[in-house]
Amino acid sequence: MTSTTATPAALTADEAAARLGEFTVVDVRSPGEYASGHLPGAHNVPLDRLDEAAVALTAAAARRPLLLVCASGNRSATGCDRLAALGIEAAGLEGGTGAWAGAGHPVERERQGRTVWPMDRQVRFAAGSLVAAGFVAGRFWRPAHWLSAAIGGGLIFSGVTGHCGMAVALAKLPHNNRPAQGAPSFEETLVRLAA
Repeated sequence: MTSTTATPAALTADEAAARLGEFTVVDVRSPGEYASGHLPGAHNVPLDRLDEAAVALTAAAARRPLLLVCASGNRSATGCDRLAALGIEAAGLEGGTGAWAGAGHPVERERQGRTVWPMDRQVRFAAGSLVAAGFVAGRFWRPAHWLSAAIGGGLIFSGVTGHCGMAVALAKLPHNNRPAQGAPSFEETLVRLAA
């Protein structure tokens, strides 16, 4: 790191705003979520592609500290842990873009026709739909109630561990991976981070 100020593991929105110019900001959400609103100057490297971006992120971290951002802070914390295992130091933004926007800080949006729901909202919708479907189907075929039980168990596991398998699966859907019109591709982002 070239900064003389130590970088804590997580920064509040106001701390990050005061020091934003010191960081290379990396948004670890899906391209669709990123396009719906991100910190100024943020680069989009989805969480499931951090390993692919390790060389570019190492180069970026050698110049300036990394600040990882997501919607609520959970995925960025996971990303910080994953990068630490690769020997790359990064800080996270407490509360993610929700806290950033809530504190009145500016958010950039990519031009696109339709915005993608935040991942936590997608998970709630999918989980609720599956639970309701399991309940209704269970009225006609009793074993279908196990679908509701499985989703409930998955939600409990997610709450306890902080890892959401449904979010991982939903992030792979095409609507979450479609970059906004005019947004740089993943490959272009890696070149920009490495330069």
